[in-house]
Amino acid sequence: MVRRARKINRELAELYPYAHPELDFENPFELLVATVLSAQTTDLRVNQTTPVLFAKYPTPEDMAAAVPEELEEIIRPTGFFRAKARSLLGLSAALRDRFGGEVPGRLEDLVTLPGVGRKTANVVLGNAFGVPGITVDTHFGRLARRFGWTAEEDPEKVEAAVAEIFPKSEWTMLSHRVVFHGRRVCHSRKPACGACPIAPLCPSYGEGETDPEKARKLLKYELGGQPGQRLRPPAGYPGQAAAPGAGGAAGPGAAAGDGQGEVA
Repeated sequence: MVRRARKINRELAELYPYAHPELDFENPFELLVATVLSAQTTDLRVNQTTPVLFAKYPTPEDMAAAVPEELEEIIRPTGFFRAKARSLLGLSAALRDRFGGEVPGRLEDLVTLPGVGRKTANVVLGNAFGVPGITVDTHFGRLARRFGWTAEEDPEKVEAAVAEIFPKSEWTMLSHRVVFHGRRVCHSRKPACGACPIAPLCPSYGEGETDPEKARKLLKYELGGQPGQRLRPPAGYPGQAAAPGAGGAAGPGAAAGDGQGEVA
């Protein structure tokens, strides 16, 4: 199983050499806020919302002093906006009061912030601080079980099980590759098995559409010839940038579980 798992990771690395966080951000604070907002919505919807948000509240001090109703109105398109506003106000105040206005680079500190659990902390650590971490969102958990890496449902148990299989140096990029594959090919309801390059390695092959032509029509984002989720994708991304006002419905019905954040 370990040999097969590591081969899957190598195959995914060849398939997605451009794998990256799909949230637009310029600094650790922006990534932390965007990840909290990503709970129960799409990264695209978050990316369409944060330019106005960060223009108005560029620092933790600014956001901590925000009028709650004004903050809620800006983030309303991401859904669950009242709970998310409480988290953003709370974490911003904590950063101001306990961490000198800076996002801490330790997991044990990050998880003390309102609205921040291990998933969010690992996203920030891996992508803003270069600290390896496994991000277990709904996509990662689903694929870890389909690949036979674990039978666990609890995200922390999935994280622990997968951490035993792969070297620490691979954890952050492994997370990106698996999430990319889950969003583009190995979908929740109808995986595109017939168009999946790692199908020969997958013990769950056949759960989805196996006809190659039909399966190709299920591919999403750049693999399906559609824009990605980022308005400002990194250099080397082969797909199209998303439009500032395009795509996705707000709220819990948008793409529940597509994001990686937690809401307290």
